[in-house]
Amino acid sequence: MAQIPEISPVLAAPGPAPHSAGLKWFLVIIVGIILVIGIFIAVYYITGNEHPGVKVIRMEGTLSTGDFSNEDSVGSEYVGNQLRDAADDPMVEAIVLRVNSPGGTPAAAEEIINDLEYAKEKKPVVISMGDMATSAAYYVSAHGNEIYADPDTFTGGIGVIWTFSDVSGWMNQEGYNVTIVKSGAMKDMGSTSHALTPTEQAYAQQVVNESFNEFINDVTTQRMIARSNIDNGRVIRGADAVRINLVDKLGNLNDAIEGAKELADERK
Repeated sequence: MAQIPEISPVLAAPGPAPHSAGLKWFLVIIVGIILVIGIFIAVYYITGNEHPGVKVIRMEGTLSTGDFSNEDSVGSEYVGNQLRDAADDPMVEAIVLRVNSPGGTPAAAEEIINDLEYAKEKKPVVISMGDMATSAAYYVSAHGNEIYADPDTFTGGIGVIWTFSDVSGWMNQEGYNVTIVKSGAMKDMGSTSHALTPTEQAYAQQVVNESFNEFINDVTTQRMIARSNIDNGRVIRGADAVRINLVDKLGNLNDAIEGAKELADERK
């Protein structure tokens, strides 16, 4: 009878339980997401924002419509796009619009105001005035939640001006003649080759008055300001502007940033 060899039992090492492997991968994914978010936040604060939670946007130079910015002027689309981007950025809790501008066209101010109102619906927008924030620049500023200015900031200048030049006297003296062929009586209104006619001057005054009334009515609606304090179009020092409610507080950019943080905290 053949002998059956004795077989020793072999115990295999148990494999990982399916639920244990799934938990491991879940933890790896969570850790990865946390790291990515941490890196994103670090890069955001280090490279793009000196004041965590507050976005400073600069509106500097003469205002006109368009998407541009240079040393002397800035476009309404350029400023407006920055306001909208900051409003939609979940990392931004408040916005400070740093204004250093003598003004510009009413249309440019109106375009920026539309975007500022969009931003204001989502988070506080505080105005910080630098050397100057007059005319159309104040038109925009009046729509901020709060306005800060330095004691010697020039602001106000509430008004509309339309300038015409007439060099017809020099042209006659030099024997320089201009012939104009036009389709309407006022098509060449504003030409330097002749002075305004009484009809043209009356029409220009009408346009200026209508634009001014819209301007000053908007400002006095946004802020409790007596019309008689600003309707002569004068420039007003920041210290005096506080007294007539043209400006809320005296302070520099850092003060405005702190004020914006406080408004953001109040909204939470």
